[in-house]
Amino acid sequence: MLEVAELQSGYGRSPVLFDMRLSIAAGEVVSLLGRNGMGKTTTIRAIMGLLPVAAGRVVFEGRSIANTAPETIARAGIGLVPEGRQVFPTLTVRENLIATARPGPWTHAKVCDLFPVLGERGGQMASTLSGGEQQMLAIGRALMTNPRLLILDEATEGLAPVIRSHIWTCIERLKTGGQSILIVDKNLRVLERLADRHFIVQKGRTVWSGDSAALRDDAATVESFLGV
Repeated sequence: MLEVAELQSGYGRSPVLFDMRLSIAAGEVVSLLGRNGMGKTTTIRAIMGLLPVAAGRVVFEGRSIANTAPETIARAGIGLVPEGRQVFPTLTVRENLIATARPGPWTHAKVCDLFPVLGERGGQMASTLSGGEQQMLAIGRALMTNPRLLILDEATEGLAPVIRSHIWTCIERLKTGGQSILIVDKNLRVLERLADRHFIVQKGRTVWSGDSAALRDDAATVESFLGV
């Protein structure tokens, strides 16, 4: 579904990515792992057209999307839950959801079934929600675009344990329903169980890839690239 190969990108004259490689098959959940500042969010921004691609390939469903406008990439079928949530603060919860809606199986009612609190707070301004509720809204907003691939950047960062647990449960429901997902998160224990494959990034390069069994068996790699 998505292939990223030899990707180079960065901010202005400051390169960040030098050789990023990853792939996602339809119906697969893939994690992108690495310490802070290694290039995970930059990779996602380059995939989404929010940063220029200096070299390499970004191919979605057989079509190159490198240096394509973000709105075109979204319409092509990639939904993003950005780091920091970035909900529309001056719109209500319902307005946030319907503002991005595209035809498909994900409707306002279905999103509110996944996250009941969004239905309860439909008329409330997004800026007044708690951090966990805003994260649910950000996920629901992305689902309302009816994406074939959903990208989650730090979906549980900074949230209370009970909210994190609820969001992980919802992501598992999405996986069971066949949703293709690329996820960035620091909870290795959950990702080992949830994700089909993993890619580790170090200083703008993919340095390791494999399934969860290989990740569990390679303690040296985990300590070298993910340890504190």
